Amino acid sequence: MEQASAFLGVEASLNGRRWVGPSPEAERLTEAMVQATALPPALARVLVSRGVAPEDAMGFLEPTLRELLPDPLKLRDMGVAATRFLAAVKNREKIAIFADYDVDGGSSAALLIHWLRAMGREATLYIPDRIDEGYGPNEPAMAALGAAHSLIICVDCGTLSHGPVAAARPADVVILDHHLGGETLPPALACVNPNRQDESGDLGHLCAASVVFLMLVEANRQLRAEGVQGPDLMALLDLVALATVADVAPLIGVNRALVRQGLKVMARRARPGLVALSDVARMDQAPAAYHLGFILGPRVNAGGRIGAADLGARLLATDDPNEAAALAERLDFLNTERREIENRVRDAALAQAEARGLDAPLVWAAGQGWHPGVVGIVAARLKEATNRPAVVIGLEDGIGKGSARSVPGVDLGAAVQRVAAEGLLLKGGGHRMAAGLTVEEAKLEAAMARLSELLAKQGAGAGGPRDLRLDGMLMPGAATIPLIEELDKAGPFGQGAPAPRFAFAGCEIRGARRIGESHLRFGLSDGLGAQLECVAFGAFDGPLGEVLSNPGANRFHLAGRLEINTWGGRSKPQLRLEDATRA
Repeated sequence: MEQASAFLGVEASLNGRRWVGPSPEAERLTEAMVQATALPPALARVLVSRGVAPEDAMGFLEPTLRELLPDPLKLRDMGVAATRFLAAVKNREKIAIFADYDVDGGSSAALLIHWLRAMGREATLYIPDRIDEGYGPNEPAMAALGAAHSLIICVDCGTLSHGPVAAARPADVVILDHHLGGETLPPALACVNPNRQDESGDLGHLCAASVVFLMLVEANRQLRAEGVQGPDLMALLDLVALATVADVAPLIGVNRALVRQGLKVMARRARPGLVALSDVARMDQAPAAYHLGFILGPRVNAGGRIGAADLGARLLATDDPNEAAALAERLDFLNTERREIENRVRDAALAQAEARGLDAPLVWAAGQGWHPGVVGIVAARLKEATNRPAVVIGLEDGIGKGSARSVPGVDLGAAVQRVAAEGLLLKGGGHRMAAGLTVEEAKLEAAMARLSELLAKQGAGAGGPRDLRLDGMLMPGAATIPLIEELDKAGPFGQGAPAPRFAFAGCEIRGARRIGESHLRFGLSDGLGAQLECVAFGAFDGPLGEVLSNPGANRFHLAGRLEINTWGGRSKPQLRLEDATRA
C-alpha cells in the first residue's frame, strides 16, 4: 500500500519524526460533520479522528454517567461482594482494607473509608511496603488481618493471590481488582474483576477505583431497597477520576464520564487531601486530566515508591485539613527525592537500552541496585521515547524486580503472565498497559527474549516512533481561548484519547529564552501580526532547544498541543511544543 505524502512535506523533523496529517477521507468526514452539527472545523476534525459519527457528536461532547455507567451486576460476584460488605457494616464487624501502594490502590481504599465513615463505621487500612513485602497480599499480613477481622477487602490486588487469600481464614475475603486474572481464582468469597478470564472484557478498561465505585453503587442500591439512604457517591468521583488518569486507564466509554464529572467535583476543593496536595504543588487553575496524571498522581505515588507506603492513601482518606497539609508536604518532599533517583536510573537505563538497540519489539534495561520504586516511571520514559513496550528491572542478590509499560494495541499483562506461567519469571502479571515481574538474574536474558517474541506477535515494534500524527493546521491567530475551550469538550485527554495536535506552518521564532535546566519558552509569529506563546519542556534534552533558541532568519513549521496558560489570574492560549522543523 502506497504511503501518503508527509504533512507539510516533513519527512524528518528535528526530532527525526515524519509528520502525518488527516487522510482525504477524514477531511471529507470532517466537512460532513461541520455541515451536520455546525461545530468548529477543528473540533469536528478531532471527533472524526475519534470515530464519532455526526449523530453521536452531542452525546460524545456531553458524556453522562446516567447514560454510560454500567449496571454493577454485569460483573461476576458483584452482588455477593456488596451484600457481604453491607452485612459487615450493619453487624459492626471489623473490616480491613488491603490496598496496593499506588494511586489506584490508595484511591480505592479512600473510597471505601469515606463511604464507611459516612455510615459511622471505620476500617483498618493495610498497605504493604513495596521493598519488604512487594506487590499484593502476602501470607503473614493476611493471616494477621484474618485473625483480627471478619472481612478483608483487597483493592487493586489479590486476583492472583491464592496462598495469601487462603491464609486469611477464618475471615471472608472480597477482592475488587482489575489486573488480569489467571485460569483459577483464589479462594475468596467474591472476586470482582472485569479482567477475570470468565468476563466478557467489555469493562476491562476500568481501573480498580471504578470497580470499587461500582460496588458502592450496588451497596447504595441495596440500601435504597431497604428504605435507607446511602452516602453521596457523586462526591467521591474526584477519587475515581484521579485513579483513572494516574493508572493510565484509557479515557473511553464510561471512563470519560467518570473523569469529566470527577474533575468538576475536584474543582469544588472539598477534599482536604487533594486541596492540600494542589496547594503544595502550586496549582492555581481548575484541575484537568493533565494535573491528575503529572502533578497530583506522582506526589500521591511518592510515598509508595520511596517513603512510607500508606502516606498517599492516608492523604486521600483524611478529613482533617491539618493532617492533610502535613502529609502533602511530606509527599511533595518525597516526590522531589524520587525525581533525583529517577533521573540517575533513567540515564543509565537509556544508555543500556540504546546499546542493546531501540528497534526491537521490546526495549529493556536492568541494573544492580536500581530502586524498585522508580523502575516503573523509567519504563514509562523508555516507552515514550521509543514507542515500544519497555521493561526496567532493579537487581539485588540475584533477583530482579521490574516494571513494564506498554503501547496501545499491545497487551503487555497477558504476555508477562504467560512468560511467568512458562517458568522464566518467578511471578508476573498486570493489565494491558502495565505489568510487574520478578525474575532470577540467571534467567533474565531468556525471559526478556521470550517476552520480546510474544510482544512481536502482537505487532510491537512494527510501527516505531517516527510518525507524528497531526489533526490539522492552524494559524497563530486562530489559536484562541474560545477555540481551546471548544476542543476541550472532546476531552478529557489522556491514554487512549490523545489531545489534539496541530501544526503551525512557516512561523518566525521570537524572544526565545531558556527556562530552568532544559525548557524553552518563545513566541511564534506568522509575520502578519498574530503571535502565540509557546513552551517546549525538555527542549534542551534533544535537538529542539539548541536550534530554536538560535533561529537566525529561519522560519519553522511547529507542532504541538494547545492549552490555556493561567498565571497571576490571567489566562492566555499557549502551544506546548512537541516537534519542529525548518520550513
